[in-house]
Amino acid sequence: MYSNRNKLVILVILISGLLFSCQDLDELNINPNGVDPTIAHPNLLMSTVISSMGQTVVNLGFGDIAGVMQHTQKDGWSGSHNDYDWTPNQDWESFYGILRNEEAMYHKAKEMGLVFHQGVALIMKAYAYGMITDLWGDAPYTYALKGEEGGEDNICPPYDAQADIYGAILTDLDTANSLLSKKTSEYDGIDPVQDVLYKGKVENWRRFANSLALRYYMRLSEKDPATAQAGIEKIVGNPDTYPLILDANDDANMDYPGTNASDSWPSNAVFSQLKQGSYMRLKMCSTLVDTLEALGDPRLPLWANKIDIPIVVDSANADTTRDEIVDGIRYVGRYIAFKYDSTYGYSVDQDPNYVGMPPSWSVMPQAYNLNPNLEQAPHNPHVSHLNDRYKNASGPLLKSRMMTAAEVHFIIAEAALRGWTTEDAREHYEAGVRASLKAWGVVGDYGDYITHPGVVFDGTIQQVLEQKWIASWTAATEAWFDYRRTGYPALKAGPHAKRQALPLRFYYSVKELDFNSDNCRAAIDKLVETPYTAPDDLNSAWSKMWVLQGTGKPY
Repeated sequence: MYSNRNKLVILVILISGLLFSCQDLDELNINPNGVDPTIAHPNLLMSTVISSMGQTVVNLGFGDIAGVMQHTQKDGWSGSHNDYDWTPNQDWESFYGILRNEEAMYHKAKEMGLVFHQGVALIMKAYAYGMITDLWGDAPYTYALKGEEGGEDNICPPYDAQADIYGAILTDLDTANSLLSKKTSEYDGIDPVQDVLYKGKVENWRRFANSLALRYYMRLSEKDPATAQAGIEKIVGNPDTYPLILDANDDANMDYPGTNASDSWPSNAVFSQLKQGSYMRLKMCSTLVDTLEALGDPRLPLWANKIDIPIVVDSANADTTRDEIVDGIRYVGRYIAFKYDSTYGYSVDQDPNYVGMPPSWSVMPQAYNLNPNLEQAPHNPHVSHLNDRYKNASGPLLKSRMMTAAEVHFIIAEAALRGWTTEDAREHYEAGVRASLKAWGVVGDYGDYITHPGVVFDGTIQQVLEQKWIASWTAATEAWFDYRRTGYPALKAGPHAKRQALPLRFYYSVKELDFNSDNCRAAIDKLVETPYTAPDDLNSAWSKMWVLQGTGKPY
């Protein structure tokens, strides 16, 4: 129970209107350069909500979740990225901050009779709450954002059940579809400049709403297949009522202005003066690199640099300690290669083009593949760094990819393979591949790629989800949620990971445990342990939330 002092502190904070849930004073600073939601026009709030959500999607899907899903690995400050060394400091306050602005936008839009803005606000509300419940499980919903009203439930909100949050998300998206069903000319107050996602194109927002609903119906595929099937049949079977994102030109992508550190691509080197900055410490993961090479995937050179110096193990030379660079190739003798193998348990990778780091392969990841530079986050001439475009602050391919035609086609393909729609699974699988190639500017390679062994449609959900995983580059959070739901792609944790299985959720934060303890503990008690939960208590990244319980997935 709270002490009287803590109750007083919380009450004072909430009266000031700054909290969505119980938290301490340290985080409660008002940004003098930000948008005041109490006086801002819905258009200004719209740009703030969209850009904040877009950046959050990238920060997760290009950040630590890209490590979980083995798109990338770090060779400096790598514990949370490579090894899932997470603690209860994964705070959801940034999401609720977005929701505060979204709520203000929605209410102001209602006051002003701006129907378009109401629809957009509901879509962004669904997106934010969807991320919260996907990442944590049960969460404040009904009583969230009401601290100013006072009362115990508003100050320390109970957590809504995950099933109810999913239901509310789908209801809001259905409402948004109705609100956005008229022609653009019939709406007032649209400012294309402030709509940083779709430039005021109402039909695109409507497609986004229904595509997002499709995502959340499929999220229920293992836990509540009847609801999932009914929802997918309703949307896919009525394209006039529920238009979808089916072409990459309609993807929900947010560009980065790149004018300063706060609105630039997160790994950029333009606004970082550190030699060992974000770009340098990120390397390609071998899981993705090897897959792309095996499939002859044209997206690989867009995402990765070739290695600077190939390695050849010179087994025939009598000098077993040879180690020299000749004509741009490093030749090492048998003893050098054997010593490396026996020390780390990995053989020297002699691929002449692309080399990825294995997941969580060592406590000293900067040493991979005989790297001579053993400082933190070094240049490694024998491993593929990310493509140079990821040094930039902005660029035509540096986007927050919030919802794509590729994802929609893959969802429909999976639904067809489950027998939930009469759509052609192969047609949508191939359309998903094509949409991703188009989004990355290499659609001209589609004809060759779709006939490559391993890419040719084999009629399995596994193949659909593996292509969906590839297509989720820089947006790997959605691939994580698919993995939890299905076990595909069949990824394995690296030998030095915190647990020998991929994590399933974020920990409830220390702030919630301290300041909303009773409600937080009630939510934790509803989690279900797995063989990997211990030595945590139930508030573990390896415990199962409602949507995974009883499904047998992914383990």
